[in-house]
Amino acid sequence: MALPQKSSKANQAWRMFANHAATGLAILSTILVVAPLVAIFAYLLYKGASSLNLAFFTQVPKPVGEAGGGMANAILGSGILLALGSLLGVPVGIAAGIYLAEFGRGGRLANFVRFTADVLNGVPSIVMGISVYSLIVLPQKHFSALSGGVALGIMMIPTITRTTEEMLLMVPNAIREAALGLGVPNWRSVLSITLKTASPGVITGCMLAFARVAGETAPLLFTAFGNQFWSANVNQPIAALPLQIYVYAISPYDEWHRLAWAGALVLILLIVVSVSLVRYVTTRGVLKGAS
Repeated sequence: MALPQKSSKANQAWRMFANHAATGLAILSTILVVAPLVAIFAYLLYKGASSLNLAFFTQVPKPVGEAGGGMANAILGSGILLALGSLLGVPVGIAAGIYLAEFGRGGRLANFVRFTADVLNGVPSIVMGISVYSLIVLPQKHFSALSGGVALGIMMIPTITRTTEEMLLMVPNAIREAALGLGVPNWRSVLSITLKTASPGVITGCMLAFARVAGETAPLLFTAFGNQFWSANVNQPIAALPLQIYVYAISPYDEWHRLAWAGALVLILLIVVSVSLVRYVTTRGVLKGAS
């Protein structure tokens, strides 16, 4: 009768050890995920915070050899480029995701669209920039913010498409059947009920795509090209934070290095604030139907 008791105690001890070991590994993995972001943010604060002042947000870059200046034109340019990219990428990506999840399940066209989105998701950004350069910049014979926005928008599409599809597939079929049973047309059921139910996940996918392209430099080198002056004309070359950071970081001037660190800090802050704001809005159900 003593042997079963020892065996039971040994089994209990082993299960407690395995539980503690698994918990420890999970905590360690969490730390490893968070540590790079904390390290990058801390180093950017150390290198760039001292260069942030009012002039950085209100002035354009100074000529070589002159101290001071800022990246106000680059901040404006990044906002315009991201707005243009979102105008193209968000509607097309969501529409494609709706087709994959609601109208084209199992079809050859849907499989082809899904395969195309997966391939596009892995295409290097510099290849995307060269492609848009050939399709838009060469026929127009000049660089422009419009071509930069198109390049960023195309890069956003595959992420939004696949995220929208996955979120819609998670919506229970009972909701669709209830809407159809009430006589609601299928297209209206998808737009007003299914998509609204999945809206928090869809919006999160849009923000992931937004955050991915916000720091892209390679496609903008072949499309937006950069600009040292104020410009809000979408048909002309335009400044952008990633471009400005790249140019300043590889320059031989210490003053430009200082501004590059400050620009990198501002870019990270913009991404973190944007993503955090959207996640707060969606989780709190502030957006209509996002609950």
